Amino acid sequence: MKRTDIFDVIIIGAGVVGACIARFLSRYKLNIALVEKEAEVGFGTSKANSGVIHAGFHDRPGTLKANLCVTGNSMFDKLCEELNVPFKRCGALVVALENKELKILEKLKAQGEKNKVPGLKIIRDDDLFQIEPNLTRRVKAALYSPTVGVVSPYELTMALAENARQNGVRILLDTEVKDVTFQDNGAKVVKTQKGVLFAKYLVNAAGLFADEIARMTGDNGFTIVPRKGEEYILDKKREELVKHVIFPIPQRQTKGVLIIPTVDGNIMIGPTSQVIDDKFDLNTTGKGLQMILEKVRKIVPAINDRDIIASFAGLRASSEGGDFIIQPSAKIRGFINIAGIDSPGLTAAPAIAMMVAEILKGEGLKLVQKDSYQPSYRWIKFRELSPEQKEELIKKDKRYGNVVCRCENVTEGEIVDAIKRGARTLDGIKFRTRAGMGRCQGGFCTPKIMRIMMNELNIPLEKITKRGRGSNILWGKTK
Repeated sequence: MKRTDIFDVIIIGAGVVGACIARFLSRYKLNIALVEKEAEVGFGTSKANSGVIHAGFHDRPGTLKANLCVTGNSMFDKLCEELNVPFKRCGALVVALENKELKILEKLKAQGEKNKVPGLKIIRDDDLFQIEPNLTRRVKAALYSPTVGVVSPYELTMALAENARQNGVRILLDTEVKDVTFQDNGAKVVKTQKGVLFAKYLVNAAGLFADEIARMTGDNGFTIVPRKGEEYILDKKREELVKHVIFPIPQRQTKGVLIIPTVDGNIMIGPTSQVIDDKFDLNTTGKGLQMILEKVRKIVPAINDRDIIASFAGLRASSEGGDFIIQPSAKIRGFINIAGIDSPGLTAAPAIAMMVAEILKGEGLKLVQKDSYQPSYRWIKFRELSPEQKEELIKKDKRYGNVVCRCENVTEGEIVDAIKRGARTLDGIKFRTRAGMGRCQGGFCTPKIMRIMMNELNIPLEKITKRGRGSNILWGKTK
């Protein structure tokens, strides 16, 4: 990085929102940088997202959440098709276990219809148990929403960023913003531990740390409240448990503990919702697990804790006001805050990107379409190929005939391709290929992947990390 690096737009934060903004702006004749303090894109809140594409019936009419959720939802089919990211509209059921909850279903339906959510209906009795036979017979009725979907949040974030880079965006990883100042000519000076960047326009999409970035500029207008959510993943052998995303009756601050048929075939249960002070607390707890199991078993009694193969926690960046904050700074022209992007932030992300582009235009940024913009992004997924395609690929590159991760059927060729696409950590490879996400959770494939990384990156094994600085797998030889 040189001190003379000058960009039209710098985006701070390479989560799904920052990556969406970078990709959307990459269609214009602009010099753009996407700056991220972690070792890979999507390594903050986005990697631990539930992956649910919400319909919009949970959100209060007239809010940014309601408007951007419904708009964003409608954009996902095209977006995921362009980026080669799996997306499934599985639909959702909000279940009522007591008669007194039936009024809440009616209220959610009316709220969704006011938000222009299509296809909402309340179903009961045999109609309900035919489509979800594993539901407890205590369920009185359910609100059905056909437009709810599921996506891989980390795969989407990485594809967005890689497509943005394909279209000229410069991605600066392991680059933590230490200070933001301003020059008399309006230029924004972004100081990092690797050097200084200059921008005409600055977008603050720093997630949990958006309030801290804003304060660097003298903007104390909002505070981010971290809300921790624990999630648990079941073995793929239980994928028949549910076909739809199952919601309980929502509470004041949360949509509740969900049962999610992920796009990859696992069932995921969670999240919890706990307000905390520590923006780095990603621990799962026995208390959290027991709470989740207690709640989901009331709805689907067949869920068994022995089927859990992985657990994780993520932190949602909530605002004190409860709605998204997407607005230009009242103090500094050309500085845009995007903050408080908790649920349904993943769903809203493509719509947020369009909104931010319009705000930047209003701040004076010229948006001129470039002819070379390429919206399509592709890479090889060996397990999805036909037998004939696999055979042909192996003839061209024998590394695709070497299965490294047996649980998820990931080949050496895919590992090498992930490294060429930018993976520099074990989690970066895992999130791009699913290597290490199966029943054994990397017990078989991790040493093999590390040796491939050593050879491809020309680094010693001791330098390989799980997720960046301070997460080394090995510290030295014993002999």
